[in-house]
Amino acid sequence: MEIARGMDFQVVVLAGGFSKSLVPLVSKKVPKALLPVANRPVLSYVIDLLEQKNLKDLIVVVEGETAAHSVSAWISGTYIDRLRVEVAAVPEDVGTAGALRAIDHRLTAKDILVVSGDLVCDVPPGAVAATHRRHDAVVTALLCSAPSSGPSDSGSSGAKDKARKPGRYNIIALDPTKQFLLHIAAGAEVEKDIRVQKSILRAVSQMEIRADLMDAHMYAFKRSVLQDVLNQKETFQSLRRDVLPYLVRSQLRSELLSNGVQSDENGNSKDAMQNAKILPSQLLANASTPSFHELYALGPDGSSSITRKTHKCCVYIANKSKYCVRLNSIQAFSDINRDVVGDANHLSGYSFSAQNNVIHPTAVLGSKTTVGPQCMLGDGSQMGDKCSVKKSVIGRHCRIGSNVKVVSSVIMDHITIGDGCSIQGSVICSNVQLQERVILKDCQVGAGFVVTAGSEYKAESLAKK
Repeated sequence: MEIARGMDFQVVVLAGGFSKSLVPLVSKKVPKALLPVANRPVLSYVIDLLEQKNLKDLIVVVEGETAAHSVSAWISGTYIDRLRVEVAAVPEDVGTAGALRAIDHRLTAKDILVVSGDLVCDVPPGAVAATHRRHDAVVTALLCSAPSSGPSDSGSSGAKDKARKPGRYNIIALDPTKQFLLHIAAGAEVEKDIRVQKSILRAVSQMEIRADLMDAHMYAFKRSVLQDVLNQKETFQSLRRDVLPYLVRSQLRSELLSNGVQSDENGNSKDAMQNAKILPSQLLANASTPSFHELYALGPDGSSSITRKTHKCCVYIANKSKYCVRLNSIQAFSDINRDVVGDANHLSGYSFSAQNNVIHPTAVLGSKTTVGPQCMLGDGSQMGDKCSVKKSVIGRHCRIGSNVKVVSSVIMDHITIGDGCSIQGSVICSNVQLQERVILKDCQVGAGFVVTAGSEYKAESLAKK
């Protein structure tokens, strides 16, 4: 679905900077946006998705001048003559809300589509935009099925367990039609009981509570409302943790005011604040009602009331068959690389061989060397004899010796691997040198590091000091 020209959407891609959660994969030379997924920068997936849907006018926001410079150089080399992209540098660690606040003066359209630059997905942005317009919403969030991360093929689930801490999921409450967002709580808050304000419960007799959906960080906002919130709430740093819950909480504020109930700044009536934060088990009443927005648009006598304005927070729920994952952890980096050369290889942009792999025509393989299905070998890379590669991505211009085993790993560009090495469930960054007979299992090796001959590491992060 394309976003029609008349829809007047401005597109902002939040590309981050040097994310601390991705050290040692990111470095001053490689910002998060340029981390390779199937040998192309993760940011290219979002830009290509937007370009396919005819969204060719983008503001790409990058944290930090150095990172912005790298991203800008890559974009101008890759998308020259195809897109109009403005790269805006903002200070580091300002958060997603802070990044939008910093480019506030550039936002002029009626609606803004905000997309995270680490999103790898095939959900059409036009579907989110169309839902937003249809409901005249203040915000519409894309929700996808939460990814389930099972034990890796290497048989070790240690790295996976670490990735499944609380904080990786959301609790989301929807109205019975599954169009409106009534409550959202992310990880840390979920550990406490979910508390939902009385005003919403009065308005909705039924609520569907879901823990299987993920906020995919693609939002359509009404610009005027977004700018008001960012200007009034200077402490808000995160769209997901601050702005979105605030908009959801204040949906019924106007209803409370029109009843003469005094409200606090979050749109909670004082009465509701004092005596009722109600638990989910108590709140699933029986009868279904019209959408609570329609209900509240009616006056006390059931007639339409012009003065009662509620603002709407909507959702677009992607079909379960869609792929939608964010590269926001080392585990996610490995998972996405595996998927994009595996079950989701339609996203890679490459055509796969009859053996279901991609071996660049300039790559050289020694005798008795096998590259299995769901693998990728980049241009100019050379492998010695009797090597075996399974479910792995190997980058460009790598020099790999003989008798080397690579399983469920990502090997970036310009890497030298000596004879007899074994690499399993690991990520090796660019310009690393592994001397002969090195054994790595579930490790990350930062750019330019040298691993000495015969070393053996398990679940370690190796990087230059």
